[in-house]
Amino acid sequence: MRFNADLHIHGRFSAATSSDMNFPNLAKGAEQKGVQMVATGDCLHPGWLKEIRAMEEIEEGTFSEGNTRIFLTTEVEADRRVHHLLMFPSVSSAEDFAERLGNAGNLKSDGRPRLHLTGEDLAQISKDTGAMIGPAHAFTPWTGMYAHFTSLKECYGDLARNIPYLELGLSANTDYGDGIPELAKLTFLTNSDAHSPQPVRVGREFNTVEADDITYRELVLAILRKKGRKFVRNVGLPPEEGKYNRSACSRCFTQYGLERALSLRWRCVCGGSIKKGVRERAQELGTGKIIHPDHRPEYVYMIPLGEIIAKAVGHSSPFTGKVNSIWDSLVSRFGTELAVLMEAPVKDIESIAGNSIADAILAFREGRIEVVPGGGGRYGSILLPGEDRPAEASPMPKGQKSLFDY
Repeated sequence: MRFNADLHIHGRFSAATSSDMNFPNLAKGAEQKGVQMVATGDCLHPGWLKEIRAMEEIEEGTFSEGNTRIFLTTEVEADRRVHHLLMFPSVSSAEDFAERLGNAGNLKSDGRPRLHLTGEDLAQISKDTGAMIGPAHAFTPWTGMYAHFTSLKECYGDLARNIPYLELGLSANTDYGDGIPELAKLTFLTNSDAHSPQPVRVGREFNTVEADDITYRELVLAILRKKGRKFVRNVGLPPEEGKYNRSACSRCFTQYGLERALSLRWRCVCGGSIKKGVRERAQELGTGKIIHPDHRPEYVYMIPLGEIIAKAVGHSSPFTGKVNSIWDSLVSRFGTELAVLMEAPVKDIESIAGNSIADAILAFREGRIEVVPGGGGRYGSILLPGEDRPAEASPMPKGQKSLFDY
């Protein structure tokens, strides 16, 4: 069987996270999106762990909320502010991990705790407690592993050989990762890092997994590529939509090429700081050749339906009442957001939402939507056919297949 899994989210105990981010709302958003498995996030937080325990446990380490399967994860901030994504096989494993942290951090202060530990420390504790660990949004400036280290070994020491996965982040795709030879053996993850339960956030990036069941045990086998289990698709935003894709000023968002930024010593003409983009960092670390290993699945681009609707009706935000009403009508009719984006007949979409939205969804399917790259902390934006194209707009790949066409 195949299922869609979003392996990195946050609960309402994390900073800057919606108070609506609870398990019933998370499960509802995932089901509306077309995602069958989601992470708990924040499982080291005592309040969140109490709510995890209240769910039905269908197998050790796998819980059920409605029709959605949920498993134990957390993101932590460690030495040099680097973020790591951890996965746990059981509640007892998470509790053991928390106990071994000692006084390294306050687990009650934030769902994503700050720990006074190195990556190697965390990898050792993970090994000792049966957890898995890998870099979260590895290329992102400020908190990505590659923002502060040049290799897995530099971050995790001799335990780098035990790292099974790396999360690409919203500003990268598999081309970025597969330009770096040391990552060839790792499984790449594409996750939402959602801070709110709306489907425009949950599942904005996800993984399609081939396994025998929707459980943590089967997910681990897929990450390790054992017994025929595997990842068959990474689904994510065009990397240009990510808010750190290009090198740009974090104050005025002016974008710079690498040579120009170097000549200015990473100081914008406005006086602000230029943050190195994911694209440029991946280029620095790479060999200049993109070599996809045989196990690497296809990377499929997806733009959230709410963004497409908002653009088609001339709204600047996907969270307006009109956009939500149209989104609800389409998803109610066709079952999930993914079905609307990839499968629903255009004529049927037109009968419900009108010509402009039907045309916009068709343009997405045909790769005719362009992306104005983001950078410096500001997300990129999309352009529908006929809109003026800035110099930095990047075309979407043409000939996109259905997410269900595998």
